[in-house]
Amino acid sequence: MRAAEASIARDSLTTAVSLHEKAIAFRQASDLRRAEPACRRAVALYGESEGRDHPDVANALVELGQILEARDRLIEARDCYARALAILTPAPRKKGADPDLLRLYVRAQTLLAGAHRALGEYQRADVAYRRALAAARKFFGPRDPDVGGLLNNLGVLRKYQGRFDEAAGFYRQALAVIKRGDDPEATATLYHNLGGLEHSRGRFARGIPHARRSVALREAMLGVDHPTVAADVAALAALLDGDGALDEAASLYQRALRIFRRKLGNKSGEVAINLSNLAALRHGQKKTREAEALYRQSLALQEAIFGRRHPEVGMTLNNLAVLMREKGDGAAAAALYRRAVSIFEKVLGPRHPHTVTSRANYEDLVPRRKQRRAAKAAATNNR
Repeated sequence: MRAAEASIARDSLTTAVSLHEKAIAFRQASDLRRAEPACRRAVALYGESEGRDHPDVANALVELGQILEARDRLIEARDCYARALAILTPAPRKKGADPDLLRLYVRAQTLLAGAHRALGEYQRADVAYRRALAAARKFFGPRDPDVGGLLNNLGVLRKYQGRFDEAAGFYRQALAVIKRGDDPEATATLYHNLGGLEHSRGRFARGIPHARRSVALREAMLGVDHPTVAADVAALAALLDGDGALDEAASLYQRALRIFRRKLGNKSGEVAINLSNLAALRHGQKKTREAEALYRQSLALQEAIFGRRHPEVGMTLNNLAVLMREKGDGAAAAALYRRAVSIFEKVLGPRHPHTVTSRANYEDLVPRRKQRRAAKAAATNNR
């Protein structure tokens, strides 16, 4: 009986390994509908054959989290990474721990931080990134590629927090590490992020060369029809938009949207965000009707994917409010501004640039509405 049970366990483990490998291949090919069930089955079979707390279960949970994250199911992805870490956390405390387990621990911690960041949970993201960075430096040394990647990620987080000088400092540290290696993927990601920082600072012309370099590097690695390339293309479009090159920017946004829709589906987070970006561009071109339709389409998608209190939702609300104000609908604009300010204050804090700008927009609108009502009342009384 024991021999039979051992044989079944071996068969289950073999099947789990095969399914895990297939899940990775499906995800890399952007075939997420097939990746998810394969990975879920691998998690279950690893647990049956090796126990629920085996590192192989954690490894498969990390893969499942990435699949779910690519499908915009961020809370589920975050929970997978957290479950993986619960299994892996003892590894760094053990003397002579397996280097592969330590590497997996750092990866899981990094991915958990990224999920927190995507959900707008910036304080939790900061804690997780710093834990991963400390572990990577301790176990792999200060020049390890994971150290460079984590410094890069902390730069992105600081950009989202509106702490631009700190972001630039982390990017400089990351560049010093990444230059020591030969990793075109890491280099492309860093240049993408450097361009994004310049966009946030409003220094669009400075960011364009970084973004173009990122697109060129990534196209050479992945081809022209990959979602990661599309993300680089969209980032370049945003910089060109800010710099006034609207026709090229619109073309690039449309190219990115075609790729995202084809590879990720019409209801992906990337589609939602870039619909909002294209709406802002159309707004700048005075194509008001098209811009409003795009904003509302984006807003519905963002709320469904990210939740109603996410910073991306706040940004779209603010931009739609600007448009509604220009249309003369002050009441609608005021309601949208109030929602945007509420989101930004709660998630980003009262001093974040987004909060300050949106609050100023609202405060500028409200007195004007009061003045118009007073003028109307006076005119009525004088009849």
